[in-house]
Amino acid sequence: MYLHAGCQIAVSPGTKHFAVDWLGVEITGATLGIIGMGSIGYKVAQRARAFNMRILYHNRNRRRKEEEEAVGAHYCAKMKDLLQQSDFVMLVVNLTPETHKLIGKKELGLMKPTATLINISRGAVIDQGALVEALQNKVIRAAALDVTYPEPLPRDHPLLNLNNVIITPHIGTATVQAIRMMAEEAIANILAVLNDQPIPSEVFPK
Repeated sequence: MYLHAGCQIAVSPGTKHFAVDWLGVEITGATLGIIGMGSIGYKVAQRARAFNMRILYHNRNRRRKEEEEAVGAHYCAKMKDLLQQSDFVMLVVNLTPETHKLIGKKELGLMKPTATLINISRGAVIDQGALVEALQNKVIRAAALDVTYPEPLPRDHPLLNLNNVIITPHIGTATVQAIRMMAEEAIANILAVLNDQPIPSEVFPK
């Protein structure tokens, strides 16, 4: 949030000085709540550990004790407990009927007024109408969204006019290295099928 606004201030032709009371929020020592502790959520926890963050997580299945201890993560059986305690709430879940609009007015109301909601999963995991209302009324401090619904948002969408939200165009995997690895994985799977070999990344129906 402050990086984006700070860049605009730094390059604005009208800037004559930098305000000394323009302050951000420290993440070191803050509480990060991760909703969805799969492989990606766990990698987020590993990185947050380096910032000495207190890590809470909510997941359908609890991770093994040794996995929790490796990143210092604490399990919240109830998502409510995570929402009430976290300074940053990150959504890292798959979009399913169960997670559609997982975060709505009720859940946003449980969060700290100083909290930031981060969504790197899918846009429909959040009730966007409720999020707009929460941001406008300072129910939460801010939101950072790499995903929305639809993508891109209509140019008149109210989320685009709020100064306490930052939106990026679904670029979580948009690096040369990541795209190359995805292409190589796809090729490996194609070759396995053609050669009647086990499929490395086979997805089994539930």
